[in-house]
Amino acid sequence: MTDIKNRVAELQQTISASRLNTFHQCRLKFFFRYVEKIEKPTSPALFIGKTVHAILQVWNIARWRGETRDSEFFRQLFEQLWSNPESNIGIRWEEKEEAQKQTAWNMIETYFRETTIPPGEKPLGVEVSVEADLVQRGLPKLIGIIDLVRPGGRIVDFKTSSTTPNPERSAHQNGLQLACYGLLYREATGEKESGFELHHLVKLKTPKVVISTLGAVTPSQENRLYRSIESYLEGLDRMDFVPSPGMTCLSCEYWGNCQKWTGEHSGLAERKLAA
Repeated sequence: MTDIKNRVAELQQTISASRLNTFHQCRLKFFFRYVEKIEKPTSPALFIGKTVHAILQVWNIARWRGETRDSEFFRQLFEQLWSNPESNIGIRWEEKEEAQKQTAWNMIETYFRETTIPPGEKPLGVEVSVEADLVQRGLPKLIGIIDLVRPGGRIVDFKTSSTTPNPERSAHQNGLQLACYGLLYREATGEKESGFELHHLVKLKTPKVVISTLGAVTPSQENRLYRSIESYLEGLDRMDFVPSPGMTCLSCEYWGNCQKWTGEHSGLAERKLAA
């Protein structure tokens, strides 16, 4: 009980887009992942996403440094990342690893071929770790890592997907994350972001790249973020960790844990225990 309270107190000190999204998606999933810290084997989709993201990070850093890297360099790096036993262990490929591997590499090649970012463009920032003090609003520190900042203050976030994204839905689903990035950028530079780009690498038999272009964070989106943060903090204070059954449950890594949950960590139960 004390360990749970201490961990919750730690989580109230800072806010990140990933924690915020998980909390509002399913509070019990948040509890398993961030409070109890239950580790699960990496899924094939997550492994592919991390591998692709790592390749794009190296590609962006090379451009930032003015270095030239050919396809063979990235192919060798891809092979090293894929075969790394520390990250590949425990993944249930179900005898489809080679096919998944080829698809992942095809996604990378497709992106290099179809990206709208000019080869000679130098990024303003790559994998930038930033924070913003929200104390003036009575809120904790906001932290995050921005994938890429293009000239002119355009913030780019890379995503992998198994289906072609709908631009309107994608903007809605990623709204909190982009609002966080906008505030972080403003805090770090003293300037307002010019907009956002979501670069989706779509994992199909024939991969494709879908880029969604969005404007800067609006005042209403900023207020929406603040209210979401307040809800997050209030929920943690009440230890309000309840499930949110829905279509995503079947693919949730905590499905088994959720089935065994009896409500012992609900806010009401905790207050009765404390009394």
